Amino acid sequence: MNVPDYQPTTSPQRVQSEANPRRAESWQAAWVRRTIPLMMALHFGSSQRPAPDVHTLRLRAHRYTWPARFATRLLYPKVRRHPDFHLAGEWIRPETAAAAHTETVVLFLHGGAYYFGSPATHRAVTYELAHASGSAVFALDYSLAPEHPFPAALEDTLHAYRTLLARGIVPGSIAFAGDSAGGGLALAALVALRDAGEPLPAGAVLLSPWADLTTIWRAKHNVLSMNRTAMEAAAKMYLQNARLFETLASPARAKLHGLPPVHIQTSDSEGLNADAHELAAKLQREGTWVEFAEWHAMPHAWHCFSPFVPEARAALAQGAVFMRDCWVKSVHDTST
Repeated sequence: MNVPDYQPTTSPQRVQSEANPRRAESWQAAWVRRTIPLMMALHFGSSQRPAPDVHTLRLRAHRYTWPARFATRLLYPKVRRHPDFHLAGEWIRPETAAAAHTETVVLFLHGGAYYFGSPATHRAVTYELAHASGSAVFALDYSLAPEHPFPAALEDTLHAYRTLLARGIVPGSIAFAGDSAGGGLALAALVALRDAGEPLPAGAVLLSPWADLTTIWRAKHNVLSMNRTAMEAAAKMYLQNARLFETLASPARAKLHGLPPVHIQTSDSEGLNADAHELAAKLQREGTWVEFAEWHAMPHAWHCFSPFVPEARAALAQGAVFMRDCWVKSVHDTST
């Protein structure tokens, strides 16, 4: 695996910043970077287009991610997948994962703008996280808009977390992870759990997080990685009767004190880059430990291309190292 060299620095304010050096990108990453705008142009090239056909986009997402699912199974034949009999979703377990009730667990929340995507479309991410972390990954199949608007997805996330706790998995053995909208959902779950006075997981990994629905105006009506037309349509379907500034829908707007350590990844070329910087800065100001990694010239949520793009595998390996550190710290804190 081609893992870039990092130059981490830690500030007195408890923010760790990791910048991916401006080394030559892989040919695979260059191909993906050129292909994404063409696909965006096909579906959202005009700001005058109506809201997307949800059913069609869901089918396309499943179809387009088939090569990644197939390649992932070939790369990691010893990683096993099976359903959960009480929660909607699937378990991804590497051969090295511990037995149930004693294992560490990554609760993964897929991206897809809150209205498409599934554990199946994100198996490239969950298999890689399971392999890199040596931990079981539970990919939640949460309720999607517009059939199930806010706060249905958040309620599903909280229910899944509480179910894991009820099964005897301790909070310090659980980490949240999510990409794009899933990253925003993970942050919202942390805020909701803190406000309810419930036990918090050991940490969270937010990959290209979409955690603020109020900043859509930054996106452009063109074919760049985050398109305003698509984002506006997604926000409308997700929120419906909720307010845009509702803090659990836009958790970057919430008070962010008292949260477990958070790892944020973004790319300097994606549309949510400024949002990620602002989120990290706010977490820092409010006393939450933040590890911030900015990658160069990657598209939004490039992690989904992990079987084909070395930078995607390296980024997920970086997130896995962070989660392992959180679990170790949690055990140490509990023992003392």
